[in-house]
Amino acid sequence: MKTIIVPTDFSATAYNAARYALGLAAQMGTARILLYHAYELIVPIPDVPTSIPMVDPNELKAASLEGLEHMKQDLLPILPGGVQLEYRADNNLLAANIDTLSKEERADLIIMGTTGGSQLEEILIGSNTIDVVKHTSCPVMIIPSNVSFQPIKKIVFACDFKKVGTGTPIYPLKRLLNVFDGELHVLNIDKEGKGLAGDTPEASLLLDTLLEGHHPKYHFIDHPNVVQGIMEFADKEKADLIITIPRKHGLFESIFKRSRTAQLAFHTHIPMLAIHE
Repeated sequence: MKTIIVPTDFSATAYNAARYALGLAAQMGTARILLYHAYELIVPIPDVPTSIPMVDPNELKAASLEGLEHMKQDLLPILPGGVQLEYRADNNLLAANIDTLSKEERADLIIMGTTGGSQLEEILIGSNTIDVVKHTSCPVMIIPSNVSFQPIKKIVFACDFKKVGTGTPIYPLKRLLNVFDGELHVLNIDKEGKGLAGDTPEASLLLDTLLEGHHPKYHFIDHPNVVQGIMEFADKEKADLIITIPRKHGLFESIFKRSRTAQLAFHTHIPMLAIHE
């Protein structure tokens, strides 16, 4: 893992995610961490009155770079040896540019924070994080604001056995599993209480082939709420990381819907890693 990107808005949540990234860099053998701030200029539209004062683009960029330098200096005392800490600021929307950025910087992982604060904070920060996940093919790790880094030793891979197949991102998944070198638990939650019946052996065999060398342990649980079932299992197993595969209208989006389920996700103490198909 050569490069980790840490988007920041200079909030306490972003600082916490950056500290987590530094701890993870030591475990993963990361060579470089890039602090990234995306700012957007307000472009005036002719004949449309506005009370927002004009901002000099040079001043705005200078302020962004100053904030990044300040953040870098705050983090340097805990920077692992052999890791470079750099920063970059661009005039754009984070979600719209994150995929291009990750490819330009050859990023292996993006680390972002999410908060368990007020409802407004959850909507704003949660939406920003979800937008990043949706708009990049790079794996994204989401760090709850109350989490301090602990080495990743136990991993829960939450997946739908009925959808295991060629779409499973096995290369990036195995690459990350090789780096973490942790105990792997593969979890399937059935909310309908019907079980997988005859599909179970075939799905397990396919995953065993895909995850060869990682010795996964399989768990099949009935639960009326998929997300709550995952969280309860991860808590019980004292997992350090939950891995999900975002699919349109799938598990990841259901985790962050504006509901009691969202409260569970935002207040969990377990980081989540989203790896795209």
